[in-house]
Amino acid sequence: MSLNSFKCCPIDNTFKIIGKKFTMHIIRNMAMKEHTRFNQFLDHIEEINPKTLSARLKEMEKAGLISREVYDETPIRVEYHLTNKGKDLQGILLQMAAFSMKHYPKQVFKDGKARTVKQVFNISSPKLN
Repeated sequence: MSLNSFKCCPIDNTFKIIGKKFTMHIIRNMAMKEHTRFNQFLDHIEEINPKTLSARLKEMEKAGLISREVYDETPIRVEYHLTNKGKDLQGILLQMAAFSMKHYPKQVFKDGKARTVKQVFNISSPKLN
C-alpha cells in the first residue's frame, strides 16, 4: 500500500477524535481509575465543568468510544463504559504517560525521579518499560 492511498493522515484522524480538551482525561479516568459516573468525572478532572463534560460524553458516545447505560432506579443512575474501540486507546494513553515519566520526570513527579509505567500503574508491557 502506498502513502498515496490515504484519504487523510491516520494520526490527524485519531487526534480529531480524541484531541478535544478533556476527552483523554475522561478515557484515562475510565480506564485507570474505573470511574463510570458523571459526578466522578466532575470531581476528579480538574477544571472540567458540567456543560463541557456532557458535551464530551455525547461526542465520545457518538464516536463509539463509550457506551451509556441508564438504570431504572430512583434516582436514575447513569454509567459510562469504554467500548472495545475505546479500550484500544488505553495503549496510547500508557505510551503518552511512559514518555513523560521517562523524559520529563521533573514535571511529572514531585521528587523529579523517572519511573516506568509498571512502577506507577503496576502494568507490564514490553513496549512501556
